[in-house]
Amino acid sequence: MSTGTILKVSGPLVIAEGMRDANMFDVVRVSEHRLIGEIIEMHGDKASIQVYEETAGLGTGEPVESTGAPLSVELGPGLIGSIFDGIQRPLEKIKEKIGNNLTRGIEVPSLDRDKKWHFVPEVKAGDTVKGGMVLGTVKETDVVNHKILLSPVMSGTIKEINEGDFTVEEAIGTIVNEKGVEEKLTLMQKWPVRKGRPYSKKLSPDVPLVTGQRVVDAMFPIAKGGVAAIPGPFGSGKTVTQHQLAKWAQADIVVYIGCGERGNEMTDVLNEFPELIDPNTGKSLMERTVLIANTSDMPVAAREASIYTGITIAEYFRDMGYSVALMADSTSRWAEALREMSGRLEEMPGEEGYPAYLGSRLAQFYERAGRILTLGTEEEGALSVIGAVSPPGGDISEPVSQATLRIVKVFWGLDSALAYKRHFPAINWLTSYSLYADSLGAWFNANVNTEWTALRGKMMSLLSDEAALDEIVKLVGMDALSPADRIKMEAARSIREDFLHQLAFHEVDTYTSLHKQYLMMKLVIAYYEQSLEAIEKGANVNDLAGLPVREAIGRFKYIKEDDTDTQYDVIIKRLADELSEACDKKEEL
Repeated sequence: MSTGTILKVSGPLVIAEGMRDANMFDVVRVSEHRLIGEIIEMHGDKASIQVYEETAGLGTGEPVESTGAPLSVELGPGLIGSIFDGIQRPLEKIKEKIGNNLTRGIEVPSLDRDKKWHFVPEVKAGDTVKGGMVLGTVKETDVVNHKILLSPVMSGTIKEINEGDFTVEEAIGTIVNEKGVEEKLTLMQKWPVRKGRPYSKKLSPDVPLVTGQRVVDAMFPIAKGGVAAIPGPFGSGKTVTQHQLAKWAQADIVVYIGCGERGNEMTDVLNEFPELIDPNTGKSLMERTVLIANTSDMPVAAREASIYTGITIAEYFRDMGYSVALMADSTSRWAEALREMSGRLEEMPGEEGYPAYLGSRLAQFYERAGRILTLGTEEEGALSVIGAVSPPGGDISEPVSQATLRIVKVFWGLDSALAYKRHFPAINWLTSYSLYADSLGAWFNANVNTEWTALRGKMMSLLSDEAALDEIVKLVGMDALSPADRIKMEAARSIREDFLHQLAFHEVDTYTSLHKQYLMMKLVIAYYEQSLEAIEKGANVNDLAGLPVREAIGRFKYIKEDDTDTQYDVIIKRLADELSEACDKKEEL
């Protein structure tokens, strides 16, 4: 254990001397207050330390003590439903201990040391085990069956294993490792946050993460184990979109990182999530959620750690064979923390003052996502990462957005103009993209309907054509368009208003199954294609644009799932009848 003294204090950066025996990324305790910090640079016996707590009042000559271990998280029962800060301190436990205001140097274990969990073993004495294998299970919540895994760095023969009620520190058994040394097994393990947890094999991203959000699933889908970015200006709906994805995405576990966002936004999350009912289980959403709260008024350096803390917890549940969705809100604030620390270290700045290694740090974070076979049991697990980006003024040409776009495969570009029109989710269909769309098309065709990719292609084409025709309409008016182009504009309007527009707070419209999405696409395209046929038969385009059945097509999204097939047949028949009447009307004239 290395000890030294403070030489210089510059905001969250502390430089200590006499630290020759310390290592990079060691956790240190700074001053008599025992503030938590991490070594981020070494020069001889001088160590640059980023301190995760307020450094006001620190002076030169105060002691610095290295723990000799890297920044690590505690992994075990008790994670689900908890609210941690950026370095995994349990905020609710701290509140019970000292009240509403965080005190510097407070030491509270991440996982409750007193609570007992009932452990049921799945291995027996004499079994040979290797890292990542399931030793047994703990029923953590009504929803989550917490699998107790052997640490990836351990292997050997089980000497003893017991069923019963244990705290996270008590021995549930012992293992004799390959060197013949006996080691204690507990419900808890530690893992350094900056090191990705190992897995057996990475799988190709060819299964979608179904979200129930039409603009995502139908237009710009994300794969299980995929990475996506949601950039957008203030007020464009990033946070609500992430809430929707957290609530409805087909993920077993949700890890939500509030990284440097406003305190009132995080308060909304903390108030709302316990009240949200998980549609799959009927229980509170918190029974499968881990929250990490590191708001903009909390120490800057802890923002940088919060991203790694969150993804390490997410990897731990992935290793149990679960599908995990991680929401990071927002990586821009994390990058700003990097920029501040880089400036205080007097490093050569890159574009807009961000460090030159911004892109590589972002890549290290996003690359930890993936769909994998787990290390010990070869089960399939997935970790999908969705990062919000908050570019100043909504300008996505700034460095964080551009570095993110080079890494992620899905770009859901939020548009302030759509938000001002009250079109939510305000994902711009002309600028957004998904590089998974082609590889996931085969899955949608096989599991939903063989027409899925064809319908998606027609809708995207209509929206693209509408943008070009809109320029002509602005110049010379709608009357200058041919009847076929008029119908194209009407169909595109129906796609925008009836399909892409989705109310997050409507009890039915908040979630749409893939089958219902397919029927909605089918209705819009049926109106378009059958109207073109009617025009060829001489029908008046104004009559076609004002068909009463269009109201029924628009309100189809509010029909409950059980009635969709019946109502679809009714609307399709109405459409055929009204188009036939429009054609007959022309013949009478």
